[in-house]
Amino acid sequence: MRSMASVILFAALAVVPAKADPLPQKSDQVVQYQIAVSLDPAKKQLQGTERLTWRNPSTTDTVGELRFHLYLNAFKNTKTTFVKESGGQLRGDEMAENAWGWIDVTSLKTAAGADLKAGLTFIQPDDGNNDDQTVASVVLPEPVPPGGSITLDIVFTAQLPQVFARTGYKDDFFLVGQWFPKIGVYEPAGMRGQTQGGWNCHQFHANSEFYADYGSFRVEITIPSNYVMGATGVRTNQRTNPGGTTTYVYEQADVHDFAWTADPDYVVITAKFSATEDVSPAEYARIAKLLGRSLDEVKLSDVDITVLLQPDHRPQAQRHVDAAKAGLKWFGLWYGRYPYKTLTVVDPAPGGGGAGGMEYPTFITAGSSWLLNYWPFDKLHSAEAVTIHEFGHQFWYAMVGNNEFEEAWLDEGFNTYSTAKTMTAVFGRDRTMLEFLGISLGEWDVNRLSNSPTLKYNRILQNSWSYVPPGTYGFYSYQKPALVLGTLEGYIGEEMMARIMRTYHERWRFKHPRSEDFFALVNELTGQDFGWYFDQVVRGGDVLDYDISSATTRPVRADSGVFDGPGGRKTVSEEAAHKQTEDAVKAKTAQYETSVVVRRRGEVYFPVTVAFKFEGKPEVRMTWDGVARTNTFKFVRPEKLEWADVDPDRKVLLDVNWLNNGRRIEDDLKPSASWTSRWLFLVQNIVTTLGLF
Repeated sequence: MRSMASVILFAALAVVPAKADPLPQKSDQVVQYQIAVSLDPAKKQLQGTERLTWRNPSTTDTVGELRFHLYLNAFKNTKTTFVKESGGQLRGDEMAENAWGWIDVTSLKTAAGADLKAGLTFIQPDDGNNDDQTVASVVLPEPVPPGGSITLDIVFTAQLPQVFARTGYKDDFFLVGQWFPKIGVYEPAGMRGQTQGGWNCHQFHANSEFYADYGSFRVEITIPSNYVMGATGVRTNQRTNPGGTTTYVYEQADVHDFAWTADPDYVVITAKFSATEDVSPAEYARIAKLLGRSLDEVKLSDVDITVLLQPDHRPQAQRHVDAAKAGLKWFGLWYGRYPYKTLTVVDPAPGGGGAGGMEYPTFITAGSSWLLNYWPFDKLHSAEAVTIHEFGHQFWYAMVGNNEFEEAWLDEGFNTYSTAKTMTAVFGRDRTMLEFLGISLGEWDVNRLSNSPTLKYNRILQNSWSYVPPGTYGFYSYQKPALVLGTLEGYIGEEMMARIMRTYHERWRFKHPRSEDFFALVNELTGQDFGWYFDQVVRGGDVLDYDISSATTRPVRADSGVFDGPGGRKTVSEEAAHKQTEDAVKAKTAQYETSVVVRRRGEVYFPVTVAFKFEGKPEVRMTWDGVARTNTFKFVRPEKLEWADVDPDRKVLLDVNWLNNGRRIEDDLKPSASWTSRWLFLVQNIVTTLGLF
């Protein structure tokens, strides 16, 4: 716990204008991939060749070993770390029987012809599971000097699994992700706080995604000519081959991954996001003012949108297009223009839902159902929410290259927060998820539903595979970080928060930040030390919960007893004092003594506002630093108290129970929280009891 002085200093927050960082136009390319791959749709196999050029990013280290991710080996058997941790399930999908996936490196040579295949060994840097083959190491015949580079020629065969965890096939539908030998990240000393240089190349865990260096891709993909395909980047060429196949060429720079899809049934929807037609001059002006940026700095670029839609989902085509445009617009305005020319949105085939809700650079997978074509399900905004969320990863995964193995919240949490803000901009705060027959539900409400007083045994800032039980990974990586950021915004204000998020993205676009970089930026722009907050809610695991413990208001009673005065000693009986008090109440001349006890039930402290409503008078608001366990507010006024409410504007989103925030005097039990707050909290507790979160 920080000192009271630091809390007072925080309360005296001084807003410091954000100094604009230049928006990077390109990355420092560490790696280049040239890949040629062909799909055998009957065998569900890939045959590929890969020319990989890697540059040693260190200015001091000589690197004599390379490490690679071979992600598809996670699906090889029941002994892999992924299957052991997941139990063969992920996001509600189960691994199909006898539908294994794997990848074999059949040849590995230097460009000069030196054969390295015999020296390729599997390693297990995270858990020592000798049966896991998702990370491989090769010792080089000659080390790569600082700033030097090496080119490798790789031949590989990959067996795709039946899709259940982001990648694979379902009948003739293919979503091909994590499919090629991919080099890890060499982190020199000083990068992400490293004290010495070394490889960061984690095994593929059930609760983890990815981390890679920026570079360029040129990928040739050969598939049957009757298939429709999409991929990361720009299609630069295509050619028809003998035997009924077509080769498509895609290229993209300044990205750190590449994925593609093929399906003969796709319906192709094309659209264009227009920087002049889809954003009004008034919106540009408003955002420029909010961010303290010039109009030039917030100007966006045109983007070609392709939606690969399942035939049964044709009525939802415009919804997907509109959601993609909303993402391009609001993420671009708030954080910086989308720098790529294309965006592809993939609608997975029936039975291929395990590939849905996933992100790759310039390429995302949505999530929908034929039910959303029809009333009343068309009133659900889930299709929009998934598309906007997965697009948002272009900013908090693709462009700001977080290490999702170690600090998933910097991607998933930042994106959940940004998605809620975007959905609010599109639909309104309380209608972002549902609006039907007078019932509405917002995404912030959905995020709060995941919270619970029992969720205090893990921390946001820990390795993604270390959550116990594993199912809590989602809360600590998605919902709680969003609530942390939303609570911070509620306290420091929309303008300051917008400038923090914009500057963070500008400063770390095409780079690899860590949590401390964000913490430092918050301190820099606000001019205050927020360590007390982040220590509690990101590094710590406790919960935040304030309530009105008691509230009483009663007439100030006339005095009774023996009193000495100028006229001598006088005795006032209790009966006489009581009558005098009653007469004052009837005459409406009485004073009322009010006492309200606000209590901190959780271990996390946070400054809060407390509102008091006295009869016939406007609200009175007072602030409390929230550090002590209780604080008693006392008043003597000619009005009775009607109610008291802690955090009346419901800005403290991390508070696990809004139901206890308010109390009315009439029955001294009834909270003043809205019916929506009560309903949400009751649902939250029912869901938590059933173990659904």
